[in-house]
Amino acid sequence: MSATRQVFENGLTLLVEPLAQVRSVAIGVFVRRGSRHETERERGLAHFIEHLVFKGTASRSAEHIAMEVDAMGGHMDAFTSKEYAAFHLRVLDTHVEKAAAILSDILVHPRFDADDLVKEKTVILEEFAMVDDTPDDILGEMFAQKLWPDHPIGRPILGTRTALKAYRREDVQRFFKKVYVPSNLVLAIAGRITEKKAVELATRLFGAIPAGRANPGSVRPLAHHGLVKKHKKTLAQTHLCLGALGPSSTHADRFTGHVLGTVLGGSISSRLFQNVREKRGLVYSISAGLSGFMDTGSLSIYAATSKDRVDTVLGLITDELKKLVDVEVPSDELQRAKDNLKGGLMLSLEGSGSRMSNLARNEIYFKRTVSPDETLRSIDAVTSASVAKLAREIFSRKQTLAVIGNLKGAKLRIPELS
Repeated sequence: MSATRQVFENGLTLLVEPLAQVRSVAIGVFVRRGSRHETERERGLAHFIEHLVFKGTASRSAEHIAMEVDAMGGHMDAFTSKEYAAFHLRVLDTHVEKAAAILSDILVHPRFDADDLVKEKTVILEEFAMVDDTPDDILGEMFAQKLWPDHPIGRPILGTRTALKAYRREDVQRFFKKVYVPSNLVLAIAGRITEKKAVELATRLFGAIPAGRANPGSVRPLAHHGLVKKHKKTLAQTHLCLGALGPSSTHADRFTGHVLGTVLGGSISSRLFQNVREKRGLVYSISAGLSGFMDTGSLSIYAATSKDRVDTVLGLITDELKKLVDVEVPSDELQRAKDNLKGGLMLSLEGSGSRMSNLARNEIYFKRTVSPDETLRSIDAVTSASVAKLAREIFSRKQTLAVIGNLKGAKLRIPELS
């Protein structure tokens, strides 16, 4: 059966995809607001609330929630991105009623106990420390902040340590009341369930939530460029990220962008992987790809190498970018990249959890169901000429370069493509 979409009177959107061939059901509540929708005084609150809702409700303690999920053999998780937050639970079809009830309870009746806020702040401070110990995470934040310095989309999702420590229960409740309204909620269900049953659960558990006010959107970020670096003498490698503005997640050129990224560094047969790692042995990790948001995006290249090889690696990357601008991708290489993308897409959609997430993301970005076949057709429509055209557009822009490592004595510059 195909997926269905229904909008309730209070604004809640329900998406259902029955999958008769599986025994599981994946239920997810997606909130159409992420860190980019926070004001300066709300930095990190979307992520903080993602943690806090699991600390207990009026009728369930955090331990009770954990025991119920474990007793079902289920998998429960959540995450916050820059454009939305998600809470999801995957269980056997025989436990779907209880799973839906738990999700409803934590998102409609969170306790937000003052003592829990104190304890969870400590947990998130450890998350900050974990990021500090992960150079590619730091690098990604550096790159985003340099590319979009005057916009929330360039800020870290975690916010800041100072802001986190200052938040009180009233701040959390105010943000929750503003954001967690039905018009911002997408309930996506995929797996062994009928549409009738899904509608009944949604109506009973979410349909009576007061409508609330719709929240304003976010202004489009303006891109900048330049060099940003961070000296960290304890790192054995130098990590770099080079890129520029690319198509957004809703732009017509997004499929061309993904093909371009795959040709450049999206697979083990890609140009950068073969020419920088396999033929010359200069790196262990090197990759490229398109990262998109609702109204902007970037095509970036990541590599990690020793300090004395940075110039060489950047030079080889520049050579590959010039080739993509000057010469169209051969038909066999283009087809291999498209087949790689299509294969990855179809393999990723084999489980109920991935189908559920795909439903929700398409609703958030396109406000409709996008079938896998439609996506496959869009990938097939990409041509060598369109890849070359997009490469010229992206790589003719001024680039942004972020670098982290032991940079003592290093002379860094953004490579010129002309």
